[in-house]
Amino acid sequence: MRFLDHDEADDPILSVVNLIDLFLVVIGILMIVIVQNPLNPFNSENVIVVENPGEANMRMLVKDGKELKEYQASGEIGEGEGAKAGITYRLNDGRMIYVPE
Repeated sequence: MRFLDHDEADDPILSVVNLIDLFLVVIGILMIVIVQNPLNPFNSENVIVVENPGEANMRMLVKDGKELKEYQASGEIGEGEGAKAGITYRLNDGRMIYVPE
């Protein structure tokens, strides 16, 4: 009756089950890290996301509170009325300085 004395340590499917459990734990930890991330744009009240900036297929998503708006670029050059308000300079360290006229 050696068949009845089957040792569970020799069963290869048990190691696969343990790997699946391990992956589920890792996925759960990664999801918690993503939600806790302070740079997560969905935690903020007001967020603007720009996809493909400067391209013809540029798209903007604006989240204002619970309201989500999407703006799609038409590819046309915009025009408007107004006057020059000042000049912006970029310093060597990357900072931008605005000088009103």
